[in-house]
Amino acid sequence: MAGSELQNSQNAQIDGNTLAAKSLSLFGATHMFGVVGIPVTSLANRAVQLGVRFIAFHNEQSAGYAASAYGYLTGKPGILLTVSGPGCVHGLAGLSNGMINTWPIVMISGSCDQKDFGRGDFQELDQVEAVKPFSKFAVKAKDITEVPKCVAQVLERAVSGRPGGCYLDLPTDVLHQTISVSEAEKLLKEAESAKETVTQGGIVNSDIDKAVSLLKEAKKPLIVFGKGAAYARAEGELKKLVESTGIPFLPTPMDKGLLPDTHPLAATAARSLAIGQCDVALVVGARLNWLLHFGEPPKWSKDVKFVLVDVCKEEIELRKPHLGLVGDAKKVLEMINKEIKDEPFCLGKNHPWVEAIWKKTKDNVLKMEVQLVKDVVPFNFMTPMRIIRDAILGVGSPAPILVSEGANTMDVGRAVLVQTEPRCRLDAGTWGTMGVGLGYCIAAAIACPERLVVAVEGDSGFGFSAVEVEVWLSCIIMISSI
Repeated sequence: MAGSELQNSQNAQIDGNTLAAKSLSLFGATHMFGVVGIPVTSLANRAVQLGVRFIAFHNEQSAGYAASAYGYLTGKPGILLTVSGPGCVHGLAGLSNGMINTWPIVMISGSCDQKDFGRGDFQELDQVEAVKPFSKFAVKAKDITEVPKCVAQVLERAVSGRPGGCYLDLPTDVLHQTISVSEAEKLLKEAESAKETVTQGGIVNSDIDKAVSLLKEAKKPLIVFGKGAAYARAEGELKKLVESTGIPFLPTPMDKGLLPDTHPLAATAARSLAIGQCDVALVVGARLNWLLHFGEPPKWSKDVKFVLVDVCKEEIELRKPHLGLVGDAKKVLEMINKEIKDEPFCLGKNHPWVEAIWKKTKDNVLKMEVQLVKDVVPFNFMTPMRIIRDAILGVGSPAPILVSEGANTMDVGRAVLVQTEPRCRLDAGTWGTMGVGLGYCIAAAIACPERLVVAVEGDSGFGFSAVEVEVWLSCIIMISSI
């Protein structure tokens, strides 16, 4: 390269849109969900040019639900891009849904020119303040030089500790600012090298000993697991624990399939008996919230001892279990399994507690099957659910991802539809959010292209996001052509 050409290359300028797109690409973003418009259209275009696939929605709510589910299914932050003001407000639905479900999501919104803030500018809103109740971290890039660092921060913090929602505000003037290519490359390298790493404190071995002793001495132990275990990919360690000890297990609703519903130690169909009579409950990656009746009587025994495994220390302090183990679900289970291997124990299929769970499960399943064999016309809930169940099971492996919403549809489907593989059920979740269906379907199609995606929704729930069927179909066509 001639001297003049080299100098021109070094003096070339890029704007904030390009720098933000380069930052996203460099730090691992491959997909982005959202609705474009002023002032973020150029940001989306630059990201696409750098290989980040943009999935355009009709509504920011559905785009946000897709981003949150994508974060859960992949373990990488789902990225939601919105315009300023009302676009940011609409995006709060997805951001908050990810936050409550503890799924990693990053919402990036354009905002008004900083010099015009407070003067009634177009779509003006103090967006950083607006998102704070719905996110674990929110930051505004006030100058183009801050963009790489801010992008790195939100992506890292979304997955650190307890996963959740983060927010990045990109003002219009910052997106239009320019710097030299050489300075941009320097900033990108600095941001990459300065990325934060959050490490959990080590678990005391004596606490693992206590947990194992409690399980070993229990007359009616139970293993309960939730989305935290699914997110941590802890199914292998859970299977080892359940099958080596013979302890029955109970998944929370969206975690059916982490161990197969057909497993002989599955207590889903005997839920009331399991939680009502167990004396020690090992709760892995699930919160003792409304989904688990807060761990309190009358649903639970007043004498039950909870061993709570959670990545968040504050969650354990809030619930005040008999014993708390702070750490990643998979790693904690590895430690428990190692301890049990040194001093093995197993309840056995003839153990009174195991027999009681098995008998209650068998009785309840038989009662349900009596209703399912009837062909009711016009349809009730049972007849179509049986047809859907049999069709899904007929697919085999990899099992379809089932997306379900609507109160009755979810409740009946939870009992009838059989889940056999991990992370293959997406429903209204911890917040009971309606309208998630089509966004979740799109996220599943993008994150797991090898799997069929099946939506089972009530008519009201479907109505929230029905227009996004067009986006879902376009994603399926795109995947089929690859």
